[in-house]
Amino acid sequence: MVQLLSASSAVGDLAKAAVEDIPMNKQNLAIIDRWFEEGINQGKQESLTEFFTPNVTAHEPFGDSHGIEDGPKRAVETLRSAFPDFHTTVEDRVSDGDRVAVRWSATGTHEGDFMGIPPAGKEITLNAIYIYRFENARIAEVWASPDALGLMQQLGAISRS
Repeated sequence: MVQLLSASSAVGDLAKAAVEDIPMNKQNLAIIDRWFEEGINQGKQESLTEFFTPNVTAHEPFGDSHGIEDGPKRAVETLRSAFPDFHTTVEDRVSDGDRVAVRWSATGTHEGDFMGIPPAGKEITLNAIYIYRFENARIAEVWASPDALGLMQQLGAISRS
């Protein structure tokens, strides 16, 4: 009987721990929602310190970046200068512990230089999956997996064949 009570107590502790995780997960999801809407769609650079740790690291296809200035700020500035109407839509998001995975899409019109590609006025669609790791309610690390090949093909920089 003592072992049964111990097992029951352990199950109760696990259930309690799972419930206590919910607020952190919801908080992280809310930060992601704000980052996509305010930081990317609206381009509000002044709010970046609310979303990211000062030494945030982003692992991206073209190399890693470190810090807010070199990472998210530069990424948003680059995208919004090349695609002034750049707009993201969060398609899916999943939170587990200190991580949030986001599948998103974006549209925009190529009206400025992008990675050496002159503007052509083409409308683009970009799809991506990003994984964010949180520390103290801010994004500390990002693993980015955008469809860079598809984007380069749409811009005419790489042949589709």
